[in-house]
Amino acid sequence: MSSTTATNSPTTVREPMLPSTYRVLRREQETADTVTLTLERDGEALAAACEPGQFNMLYAFGVGEVPISVSAASDVGEPLVHTIRSVGKTSAALARLKPGQSLGVRGPFGNVWPLDDYEGHDIVVIAGGIGLAPLRPVVRRVLERRASFGHLVVLYGARHPSELLYLEELERWRASPDTTLGITVDRTTGVEWMGPVGIVPRLLARARFDPIETGLFLCGPEVMIEPCVREALTRKLPLEQVHVSLERNMHCAIGLCGHCQFGPHFICRDGPVFAYPDVESLLRVREL
Repeated sequence: MSSTTATNSPTTVREPMLPSTYRVLRREQETADTVTLTLERDGEALAAACEPGQFNMLYAFGVGEVPISVSAASDVGEPLVHTIRSVGKTSAALARLKPGQSLGVRGPFGNVWPLDDYEGHDIVVIAGGIGLAPLRPVVRRVLERRASFGHLVVLYGARHPSELLYLEELERWRASPDTTLGITVDRTTGVEWMGPVGIVPRLLARARFDPIETGLFLCGPEVMIEPCVREALTRKLPLEQVHVSLERNMHCAIGLCGHCQFGPHFICRDGPVFAYPDVESLLRVREL
């Protein structure tokens, strides 16, 4: 298996620091602080294609700009879809946008989840919290090309049942052929919950997949990453078949400002998707 994926070079993006204007087509309230926005290009120019794993820089006019992964892959001219959690001034401004209102978009940037390397193999997707958004296009792509892949395992953890994303779509995934969906939460205060309570690695310990013939795609809080990888190694899954998405401190998206430097890597230029062996030692360095 290849341990690297080709990056989308900044030179392939026309005027990468200049945002294009998009309009909000649809706004879906996912949770109390998270929305999914469907965007269309304002004017006659076609929207760029986005692949699973890539991100765009979204600009709230007069407020600021933040990197947000695509939460649905799109072909040229199709709407963009982004799921945004309100955690700061700029993301809060974006999350308040209503249909018909405008924002700026730069991108797409970054590399992609290496699904093509795992055709004919089982696929394990592990997400924590908002980390399901960058992995949603992976699940959709596998289900669209179902005959090209083996068993699909989706393992998803959230702090509370009220914070689960894409509830209706999760149930469609659960009903899909040759697919296992496992969901766990940290706490259940105030709600009735019939599912597991605990950490995501416990779900991985019980999941069905052929470890030697599996690609594992992982996105979530960094505190979750190492326990999941450790459990995957216990299941004899080769480390080079583990891929993670890291979205740390990206600011310019083209490797100029240095905000997202991570050891020898720039997350925006060399990622956000990495083969785990390439970042394993860095993830263990406190405050890096």
